[in-house]
Amino acid sequence: MSTPPVIAAVDGSDGSLRALDWALDAARRRRAPLRAVHVRQYAAWAQPDLLLTGPPEADADPVLDTARAHLEKQGDLPPVEYTGLEGAPGVLLPELGAAAQLLVLGSRGRGGFAGLLLGSNGMTCARDAECPVVVVPPPGRETPGGETPDGETPDGETPDGETPDGAPDGPGPRIVLGLHADSPDEAALAFAFAEAAARGARLHVVAAYPWPALPWLAPTEPAPPVIDQDAVENETRTLAEGFLAPHRKRQPEVPVDLAVLPGDAAGHLVAASRGAGLLVVGRHRRRLLAPARMMGSVTHAVLLHAASPVAVVPPLAPAPAEE
Repeated sequence: MSTPPVIAAVDGSDGSLRALDWALDAARRRRAPLRAVHVRQYAAWAQPDLLLTGPPEADADPVLDTARAHLEKQGDLPPVEYTGLEGAPGVLLPELGAAAQLLVLGSRGRGGFAGLLLGSNGMTCARDAECPVVVVPPPGRETPGGETPDGETPDGETPDGETPDGAPDGPGPRIVLGLHADSPDEAALAFAFAEAAARGARLHVVAAYPWPALPWLAPTEPAPPVIDQDAVENETRTLAEGFLAPHRKRQPEVPVDLAVLPGDAAGHLVAASRGAGLLVVGRHRRRLLAPARMMGSVTHAVLLHAASPVAVVPPLAPAPAEE
């Protein structure tokens, strides 16, 4: 395929069929082919990096038959490929991301424990895949803080017409972006703007700063000067606006609402996910002392608790060093 596909991981569960529907919609918007992939788990004693019998025929896989029947009800399909593999899903699925535009999974498949909020395969793919990974939660997921806070009307609006996390309440779709003003992720920024443009959606940017500031003091140290919260908020806003400016210039058709909020970034993003079409976060940069792929704590938290689908975007590859 000359155009990289959108890949949906299927296992026959209701969650994977919701992910398949999400992937189909994404493939249509991107004018990309769709690939439904079922990875049949190895026996427990098998080595996860070796194929036992090679890929099975798609016609012999009832999970792919279910996916095919599900898609054929939709109509107006892009080119669709059905692929069956045998192996460890946590190994094979992230590898498929090297040749995909998107990798889409349900939040939890048939394996594991029913109480888990996110299966191990979803977490592994979000951490390791080279392409953006979208995790689609079950419908009606309760989010922490989902009850009506004090000062809100029953429909979730505050008295001044804003949502609790600073996004103007208005008609039409909304994409949420978590922006770390101290170290913004350009790949996540570009992805969020592109998604908002493709959907005709507003972009709700959440930039949180730590508050209250509680510096550690030794017993003999004098108290530090009082930190001005307004100054911290203004500095965060200035930084965020600066990072958003080039993307706004390139895609002026995307309306942007910036919310600069104190305290827990993950909590603000989870709250903002209620009613959103997608929540976009960066994965994590590689650290000098920890070169392996990592996922930040905020990304981990929103994968577990967000009410909307979550897109985890890997960082841009570092530019090659000049000789």
